[in-house]
Amino acid sequence: MSGGGGALKRRTEPPPLRRDQALFLDFDGTLVEIAPAPSLVRVPAELPQLLGELADRLGGAVAVVSGRPLDELARMIDPFAGAVAGQHGLERRYCDGGVTRCPVSPKLAEIRPVLAKFAARCDGVVLEDKGGSLALHYRKAPTARASCGTLIRRLALESDGAFEALDGKMVTELRPRSGGKGRAIVEFLADTPFRGRLPVFIGDDTTDEDGFAAVNQLGGVSVHVGGGTTLARHNLATVGDVWAWLARGLAQ
Repeated sequence: MSGGGGALKRRTEPPPLRRDQALFLDFDGTLVEIAPAPSLVRVPAELPQLLGELADRLGGAVAVVSGRPLDELARMIDPFAGAVAGQHGLERRYCDGGVTRCPVSPKLAEIRPVLAKFAARCDGVVLEDKGGSLALHYRKAPTARASCGTLIRRLALESDGAFEALDGKMVTELRPRSGGKGRAIVEFLADTPFRGRLPVFIGDDTTDEDGFAAVNQLGGVSVHVGGGTTLARHNLATVGDVWAWLARGLAQ
């Protein structure tokens, strides 16, 4: 999928949220501030209520689309019981409570100990085992960026096409090719209550770019949080700005 981007100075704040749209939200760096490690993130107590109010306004057409495992993410935003995609779309919970999970490649069992040994040797590097994908976090060891990326890319090449390397903010991930936030958004849009609505997707990272591409192709609203090159056509500077924009949408 393709979509147009542009220099940050040429991107504007997204237009007001409309009742006939479907809203897709990244989690880390979009709804919550990024923490030194995934387990240290602080989730505002008001977040589940905000998601619930947005879902009420949009007829249920709200989904959180994250790289985190689905069960972990669901606990963090409980009692919000709406749509959620975890592991970049490899796991999805629908509005009716139904859950789908892509099969885990058997190759992952061979790769897991290789990454575990690498992380144990590199002080500050943390291996996150998401069940269907594996990520190396190097926020506490920024000098390990190159070695983490080199290893993940090598393992992706050696997987005979089963996995791809995915770089994010201070993390590099080995993800099955069947994943992708863009694919998750498109599949949600084929289901009630998202069907027939124009999508709005807000994200902050390179892992959100395929989501921006999908939304652009569908004529929706793509919103990047922070600076940097992106396919998104609109911009919000900070997590606080995301919350403020969502609050304005509820007040419309």
